[in-house]
Amino acid sequence: MVRGRESLTVKGFGGRVLQLLLPLTLGSIIITLPLSEAGTSKAQPGSALEREATEFFNRAEYGQVLKLWQSLPPETATSKPFIRLAFQSSLKLGRPEEALTLYQRLVPIDQPDDPALLRPLSLSFLTSHVRDSQEYVRIAAYTILAELGLPETQAVLEDGLLDASVLVRARSADAIGKAGLAGKSGPLRRALNDAMPAVRIAAMNALSEAHVTDIMPYLIEVARVDDGPEAVFAYAALYRLGKQDMLTDITGAVTLPDPEIRMAALGALGRLKRPSSLSVLSQGVYDPEPSVRAFAAGALGDYGQAGGVAPLTHALGDESAHVRAVAATSLGRLGIRDNLPLLRVLTRDANMQVRASAVEGLLRLGDTSAVLLAADLAKHADPSIRAAAAHTLAATSDKQGVAILQTLLQDQQPQPRLLAAKALGKIGAPVMPLLKKTLRDSDLSIRLAAAGSLLQQLRRSATAPRSR
Repeated sequence: MVRGRESLTVKGFGGRVLQLLLPLTLGSIIITLPLSEAGTSKAQPGSALEREATEFFNRAEYGQVLKLWQSLPPETATSKPFIRLAFQSSLKLGRPEEALTLYQRLVPIDQPDDPALLRPLSLSFLTSHVRDSQEYVRIAAYTILAELGLPETQAVLEDGLLDASVLVRARSADAIGKAGLAGKSGPLRRALNDAMPAVRIAAMNALSEAHVTDIMPYLIEVARVDDGPEAVFAYAALYRLGKQDMLTDITGAVTLPDPEIRMAALGALGRLKRPSSLSVLSQGVYDPEPSVRAFAAGALGDYGQAGGVAPLTHALGDESAHVRAVAATSLGRLGIRDNLPLLRVLTRDANMQVRASAVEGLLRLGDTSAVLLAADLAKHADPSIRAAAAHTLAATSDKQGVAILQTLLQDQQPQPRLLAAKALGKIGAPVMPLLKKTLRDSDLSIRLAAAGSLLQQLRRSATAPRSR
């Protein structure tokens, strides 16, 4: 499917499905922290007060722990175990902003971060807002959780399947699949009967990718009776579960009159990556509908083979800026450095979003000189272009790129700050201090994005090979 930048959208059902299902947690799940630590302050408020706080904590009276903490005069020196009690109580009560202040007392800025503390703190920023009264906040929280795919958040993700928002329910289904929980999730199976097609499609994808074969009768029925995009996703799910003949049905759907069905079919073929699908995907860039051509260009990026270069080169000259932008991104995703000259030409495109996509493609291919082009875009008067610049810099760990993102984190408009916070989660440079500072941004969505990026960085550092 199309993986264009966030500011480029496709209209119609196909566009909504794209936003819901792109490959791309957490409320009361908190890592237990040790309550004792050496090196306590000499001037303490008294061990009796600390014992009282411990008793409150053990009785799950977290509010009482915080009352004790808040009753202390600001200048009072306190033991680290007491601070930890207050820190953990703040997390239990879903008050991550308070916990952040306590974390900074436990781990001063000049000391290495403590993942055992920072991870649950970051997670709490997300879990404390999964039931927010504002739909856009819940969508933001579950979208980030879908990107993270954290197995320990199963209860929160399954709770999201009951949300009133279609986007939240679809993101929850997607997240359950990415967390490897689809095979044992009863609520996800029940989501196959959701009232909205987007949620049912997300559930089909997650369950079939987990090879849950007992949903096959349901999929066969959908494929038989539905005459829209949902049937195409059922074909793809059946193919994943072993019905190889379904590839013919998906391929045939590319020629149907409804452009939304053609988009769904092209997206499915790109994900399945079958060698026989290249010619069909290539033909898609000639479709009369710009939205279908964009899906074809994105699907060729998903397909990820050198055979996609020729049709993508054609798409670079498309009359639609959206198609050109998606084609530029897909060329970068192919990882073929011979495509550098093609992308450099596109950095002079009349459309600034296309230029940003070309820069992203160049950075994906290792051309760090493109950071200078991103720097120019980051100074553009239009905040959507500055946001696009931030998005492109997720493809590089260059120090200058990090410096540009740091500047964009201070932008007066929220969109560039949001995309900069997201980009920092994807790069390999040391950016933890920047993200921790962004946890105090005035915009809640940006704080959630920073928390998600912190969790990505923590996961990366935990899995990175240790030098000997």
